Amino acid sequence: MQSTRFLKHIDTVIAAIIGFYAIHLFTSYSGVGISPDSIMYASTANSIQAHWSLLTFNGTPLTFFPIFYPFFLGVIQFITRVNPFIAGSVINSCLFASVIFVTGWMLSRFIAHSNIYKLLILAAIILSPALLEIYSFLWSETLFILEVMLFILAYHHYMRLHSTFSLLIVVVIAAVACITRYAGITLAGAGGLMLLLDDQLTIRRKIKHLLILGLGSISLLAGNLFLNSLNTGLSTGKRLPSVTPFSQNLYYAGTVINDWGALGSFADHYAIPIAAVVLLSLIGILLFKTLKGKINSYENIVIAFTIVYGLFIILLATFSRFERINSRLLSPMFIPLLISCTSWVPDVIGLVKSKAKYVLSGVAIIMMLAFEYFTLQIDLKRYDDEMDYGVPGYSDDSWNTSPFIAFLRAHKDIFKPGIPVVTNADEAVYFFTGMSSTLVPHRYYKTDVDRFYEKKQYYYIWFKTLDNSELINIHDIEKVHQLKKLYDLKDGAIYEYTGEKAK
Repeated sequence: MQSTRFLKHIDTVIAAIIGFYAIHLFTSYSGVGISPDSIMYASTANSIQAHWSLLTFNGTPLTFFPIFYPFFLGVIQFITRVNPFIAGSVINSCLFASVIFVTGWMLSRFIAHSNIYKLLILAAIILSPALLEIYSFLWSETLFILEVMLFILAYHHYMRLHSTFSLLIVVVIAAVACITRYAGITLAGAGGLMLLLDDQLTIRRKIKHLLILGLGSISLLAGNLFLNSLNTGLSTGKRLPSVTPFSQNLYYAGTVINDWGALGSFADHYAIPIAAVVLLSLIGILLFKTLKGKINSYENIVIAFTIVYGLFIILLATFSRFERINSRLLSPMFIPLLISCTSWVPDVIGLVKSKAKYVLSGVAIIMMLAFEYFTLQIDLKRYDDEMDYGVPGYSDDSWNTSPFIAFLRAHKDIFKPGIPVVTNADEAVYFFTGMSSTLVPHRYYKTDVDRFYEKKQYYYIWFKTLDNSELINIHDIEKVHQLKKLYDLKDGAIYEYTGEKAK
């Protein structure tokens, strides 16, 4: 019996192994990709592992990101004694393999499933440029995507039993997801939506389960936000109001969907209607299934999450300012969207009784293989680039061969003790030298800018290729402070300020 059950999932196991190896290949040249966010996560993990504190590399409490992903990295570091920057490639390979395995397990349990369909979906996941990028970086999405898939499995289990215990399993996964990424609140939203549509619960029991799901899911998040407020007075760090309207964010979401579908840049002219049609169609399908009394299925949980997550990111970007909506931000809905847009195909083909179903099956398979061929070409181009230069970010060759980085590493003694160091890239200073520094202030926070200009002395490390328009730059500073240039290289310079105002 056990051997038969294993053989049933042997194709999923093989797909997971291929996924593991794919991430190993993409990170084999320069290791896991490192971005400023990655350094925040890993440095906090170092603090957790060393002395159980939630301090980032610059000595400030972690507030901009929730705590679980750094905690996850810290636990792995404690067990293995390997720094996340080094272990990141293996960690991500394991997480990607886990996502593939959980997805394959779920697909094999669909009410009307097809082994060919399952294999095509698993292949699309392995070949997805979006997911290969995510799992090439030390980012919290790598863990969050796995939590999303586990939530879907757990929620389907709950729908079969409607027991309090099965609901508590859902709550635990959602609660942990909320402190992995703040967007984890969408799992509670998707679960709440499914509960509202569920026709197998009495009103009284539905209200009880909604309260358990809602309060339980946000419990850890509430604690995290409360801790942030105690430490810094800010629950999620400093946030600015959005500068992009709803229509523009819908457009950005549409361009991401176009990229995922390998539709080409010409489709971006229709990005808004494409995004709108996708979301409205999914809403319509969910409502239709509800009216037909067919709400309790894997497919509908997947659709509910896709709707809630997509709308959440678009609306959040409309009210709060962060990086432009891109593939990374929307990546947790890639697999749910892929399944939402394709899971109906085996069902429809199964309804056809004539030989035409073989023709329809052939057409569907050819279309899916064509899609995967185009994504494979994107993967091969990226692989070729990364074998030449490394994964983009602080681990690629533009940084590893930087004369300025080599200079900083070799001449850390030029910075006199007791004199603060400021920079336009504090993460880079920490990552390459281990030194502590302070980021120059955001130009929109006038109080911080005024406080900076009150400094009496400091060193300024300027990375010439990393000027951020939202931070005050070297030219802004030189209008107020008379800087003395100590060293000037092609890609960076070091200045000292000793208290003289600009003339």
